[in-house]
Amino acid sequence: MPTLFRWHRWKSATFMATLAAGLALVTGGSMALANGATGSAQAAASTSASVNASASVNATTSSSASSGIAPAMSCAGIASQDLAAAVPDVPFEITSATELAAGSNTLGNWAACVVKGVIAPQIHFELRLPQTGWQANYLQVGCGGLCGSVNVNSAPASAGCVPLTSGAFAVASSDEGHSQGGGLFSTDPTLRADFGYKSDHLLAQAAKALIKTYYGQAATHSYFDGCSQGGHQALTEAQRYPTDFDGIIAGAPANNFTALNTFSHAWTAQSVYLDGGPATITNADLAALHEAVLKGCGAPADGIIADPLSCTWDPATIKCAAGQTSTSADYCLTADQVTTLRRIYAGPTDENGELLYPGYQLRGSELNWAGIITPATATGASGDISFVRETIRYQIFNSPQPTLTYKDIKFTAAYYKKVMALGEGMYDATDPDLKAFKAAGGKLILWHGLGDQHIPAVGTMAYYKAVQKVMGGAAATESFARLFLLPGVAHCGGGQGPNTFDALTAMVDWVTKGEAPSSLTTKSVDSSGNTTATRPVYPFPYIAENTTGGPADEAGSYTPVKSTAEAGLRLNWLGSFRSGYETVGNWVNGKWVVSKGKV
Repeated sequence: MPTLFRWHRWKSATFMATLAAGLALVTGGSMALANGATGSAQAAASTSASVNASASVNATTSSSASSGIAPAMSCAGIASQDLAAAVPDVPFEITSATELAAGSNTLGNWAACVVKGVIAPQIHFELRLPQTGWQANYLQVGCGGLCGSVNVNSAPASAGCVPLTSGAFAVASSDEGHSQGGGLFSTDPTLRADFGYKSDHLLAQAAKALIKTYYGQAATHSYFDGCSQGGHQALTEAQRYPTDFDGIIAGAPANNFTALNTFSHAWTAQSVYLDGGPATITNADLAALHEAVLKGCGAPADGIIADPLSCTWDPATIKCAAGQTSTSADYCLTADQVTTLRRIYAGPTDENGELLYPGYQLRGSELNWAGIITPATATGASGDISFVRETIRYQIFNSPQPTLTYKDIKFTAAYYKKVMALGEGMYDATDPDLKAFKAAGGKLILWHGLGDQHIPAVGTMAYYKAVQKVMGGAAATESFARLFLLPGVAHCGGGQGPNTFDALTAMVDWVTKGEAPSSLTTKSVDSSGNTTATRPVYPFPYIAENTTGGPADEAGSYTPVKSTAEAGLRLNWLGSFRSGYETVGNWVNGKWVVSKGKV
């Protein structure tokens, strides 16, 4: 891949071979929208969503919906443009511009001019420009894991979004400034900053300049959609660059990046591998364990726990009696397994019992732990081990620490403060002050699967409550930002609950027509594309409860009920959601200087 010349270097950027770290976090999911009043029937939601979405997009332009805004030049023509100085302080080059047939476009049935390029020093990006149907919209999508590759093939919360599938959006994404999926890139300070907070802002500016050049006019509205690391990118934009996007969708955000990839993942790893020994819980335990949890939490027949935060089931209730051996027919837990599970459900704590990450695994998520929290065999490795290794070796300290592993993480207040002081300023996106974003007219949809095995959903609830506190309460916050929690859904999709949805249509309606989403309808879709179940989700802290006695797989059976557990969530956390922790890095007279600030 081409790399632009870097004027200042901390050290040589010659990298070793790509690390096989297994860090790519799943991105996916989709959503169908219900825009009726809270508690209203949901049956016609999907149809009305499609109609409203089309109307919203049409409102952005006077061009006909069938033809859209035509390009002002050929695809080959944009490749010859010298745009290096098109955006002040964002030097970039086009490396190729090729036509993509509608039938080969994974985003929808529309032909595109695919522009690839690089933003200095080495942020590689791809921008798909619709050749027909463009409605003056721009969509930027995030990535997963530690990124390291360009993936513009899907938007995680937009399945069934008609404007997207018909070419109403120009769509772009980047590799966040590096081309390998491990943490090694962070040994270079410029690449660390590009990943931590800069790359999406730079891409937004470059992409908008390309759009204006190609169509002869600027995009009217800009949106962001990302999950996991993409959710982290989304919140970084809202907090640091509040005017980049009109609407932002942040799914399962890894916004508390530093503590997540050190204390949270290391805690579950040390809990599973007690005292560094073999795993106490493996994938083979999960089905029976999950059944015990469902019973202990009083789950309904469909096996979906709507309000897992309210469940306090204790693993000791199925501890093996003296002399008892666990069997598939009569599953029980050893003393070590009880200890492991209690620790996982409690979350990482220091010597004083204070949380070192604002979250923990919720009961009901067990089936999703396979390969991440639990290994296939007692002597196998879990995904958590890999996540910690890359971060603690290359991303936190000022120089590489290539021998460190999850076993070296200390769960003490002193070690927590040391690690957070080194990492949070550059990496984290936990600032609850979104006043500038709101003042700019920005809208935010947060969503999280309650069965998330990578990033505990409790952390997103806690962040949203902090936003409410800073922004003047629930009503003031809901006027521009809403959180939706999806029961049984794993990390960025999958799991046991309905996980397919289209939040992008909801966002377009909110931005262009002022219609805030009072509910979203999630779907379960089989391998043939058939919808097998629908369920509404309501803005936090309301949950969907089957109060009608109707079929559990029909959205119309549910109404909103306030969750007292969610509304009353309080965490004894050593950290805090606050402003002023952010840092920026720049080269000054040949030296890399880190200072306080957002931009």
